[in-house]
Order: sequence, then C-alpha cells, then structure tokens
Amino acid sequence: MKRILSALVLGLAVLGTLQAQELTNFSFWGQKPIVSPEIQNDSVTFRLKADYATIVKLSGSWMENPWTGTIDMTRGENNVWSVKIPLPAPEIYTYNFVVDGVAVNDPQNVLVQRDGTRYLPMLLVPGERTENYGEAHQHGTVSHPWYHSNILGMDRRLTVYTPYGYENNPKKKYPVLYLLHGAGGDEEAWTSMGRTAQILDNLIEKGLAEPMIVVMPNGNANQAAARTLNIPEKPMAFNRWDREAFEKMSDAEKDLAMNGYVRSLCTEIVPFIEKNFRAIAKPASRAIAGLSMGGGHTISASILYPEMFDYICPLSAAGSATPEQIATLKKAGVKLYFLACGNTDFLFQGAEEMHAKLNEQGLKHEYFVSDGGHVWSNWRLYLNTFAQLLFK
Repeated sequence: MKRILSALVLGLAVLGTLQAQELTNFSFWGQKPIVSPEIQNDSVTFRLKADYATIVKLSGSWMENPWTGTIDMTRGENNVWSVKIPLPAPEIYTYNFVVDGVAVNDPQNVLVQRDGTRYLPMLLVPGERTENYGEAHQHGTVSHPWYHSNILGMDRRLTVYTPYGYENNPKKKYPVLYLLHGAGGDEEAWTSMGRTAQILDNLIEKGLAEPMIVVMPNGNANQAAARTLNIPEKPMAFNRWDREAFEKMSDAEKDLAMNGYVRSLCTEIVPFIEKNFRAIAKPASRAIAGLSMGGGHTISASILYPEMFDYICPLSAAGSATPEQIATLKKAGVKLYFLACGNTDFLFQGAEEMHAKLNEQGLKHEYFVSDGGHVWSNWRLYLNTFAQLLFK
C-alpha cells in the first residue's frame, strides 16, 4: 500500500511539474524559455522554434503591405528562428509567422484576438495612443445573455459590459451604449478586437467617461451567435446581389430582409436590456454607435426610430441619410451626432457627403477625421474618443 501511495504521489508531482513546464513556455530539461514577442526599448524581437523549417518569415499588420509583406527570420541555436525590428508606433497590431509557406500563430504569445474565424496573436505597443487599451485597476463585467427575437425567429446571444460597481449598488441605474460591429464580425468583435471593456474601464476609472452599460449584439440576422459556438445558421432571406429576387418580394418581405435586424435591435433588444439590466429607459440615456456595416445599422436605426437615441455615432459607415431624415433627427433633439472616418478609408467620400448633408440641415455634429483606412486601430480610437462625450 505504501508503495502504491508513493507511486501516486510521485506521479502527481511529475504531472504538476510538466504542467508548470508547459506554463513556462515549454521549458524542458533546463532549456531557456522562448520569449516572443519581446519589446526592448525601441525594438521588438519575434521568435519561433521550428526544427524542420527551411524558410520562416514574419508578417505583421504594421507593415506597409500587411496582406503580402513579410520579413525573413534567421535560424539560431536550437532551431529557434528570430528577427529583431524597430518598434512600431504605439497601437495594437496582429501578426503571424509564415513557415515554409504556411501561416502559423506564435505559440509563446497568450495575447490573441479573434477576427471572425481567424485567431491572431497581438502586439500591444505601449504609449499615449494605447494607454486605455490595457487593463485598468477597476474592472467591469462582460456577460453573454440570450434574448428571444420574434422578428428573426430565434434565440440570440448578446455581449453586455456592465461597469465597475454595477453588482455592488443594486439601486443605481445606468445609461446604455448600443455598440454595433461590422461585416464579418459578431457579438464578440468589439470586446476581442475593439478592447471595449479595457477602454471603458480605463475611461470610467479616470473620470473621463460616465459609467455606462455597453450592449454588443450580433448584427448578422441569420446567426444566433458567433460561429465559434457552432450553432447552425439560418438561410439568408435573399442574396444581396440578386436584385431580381429582391424585386419579387412583398414590401413586408423587403423590409424584413433589409431592416429585420435593426427592428429587432430597437424593439426587442432595447426592451430586453431595460427589463433585465438596471438601464435608464430614456432617449437621453441611450446611445448607438457602429462601424462599417454597423455604422449603416446605426444610421438606419436613427432613421426608423428617430426619437429613440439622443446620441448617434456612425463610424466608417456604410450608409447615409436623406436631408428629410436628417431634419427629422434635428427636430427630435439629438444631443450628439458623432461622425468619424479615416482619410484613406474606401468609405471616406461617403462620410464627406454625410458631413455636408448634416451641415446643410443645420444639425450640429462632431466630424472626426483620422489618418488611415478601414481598420480596428481607427475604431478603437473612435470609441476612446466619443465614449468621453456620451451622457453629459
């Protein structure tokens, strides 16, 4: 019996040691742990152990051509490939290795973001631009409640951020920001790539933003939730490029196909949040913002329900409004209209035209033009900026 117990104890000790070795970047038998990426002053080094590779390259979103640009890596001791490059400007970047033509993630980097069906390692370069992208001292809570949509005919998943102190003060109510993703995203896009929880935690802790609830729905009307949950998707109502099929639809079918998600957002999600969370149920305490496709949804929601949101923030928006629709918003008493776009974004001309229309109708607004294109570095910047203007 003593021998059995001794063997069991030894086995558990070995297992614990192996787990500890795994957590220290697979440092077995005294080998030095591989650190990647490693920031040192004004440089950053990337490393990958690839015993049988013949060519290893680095690809990163900071490169002039992030889609096809690569940098050669050099084989070193113990078949650890590495490359040292100048540190990019403060921002969050994504990268991967290309090993003999195959894209490979960095096994040493625990910072990963999900972009649709891709998981990409992150490089967070510290600086003024990114000071609110890291963890604050006081943390809010991110949850994933489900609501039922009669309009879309399914139960659907939300991502909801509640600010620090929400659980400890059961009598306090909060304003709500409805934050919408773009094409290819889902209900986790803004928390994974947009750093919503970190940005709000930091702004609220610093007293720069009002404590608020942030609701991030899934903007794909045929999905119950992110594809990572492996829930079957409903067939699309119509192919957006099939104009002939669209023209054959009834007016009700066209409205459902074009606006079903927006109507669910305004008539199902908003009431669900105001019933199940301590939300202030007034237009002055509701904001809506979205990027790209979500920017189009933001504009559509403001047109279909002009008195629902006092704060409207289309970002790099795939949509516009007529002069009459803008006049209706002005009459409704919108407190903030925040229009933002990058100056090399393929949708920048549309933003310029929307800016001109808002001016023509005399709707006071903020027009925020940044450098760069249709990228998350801009959308994080916009959230970090307009969140400080809400509910004040």
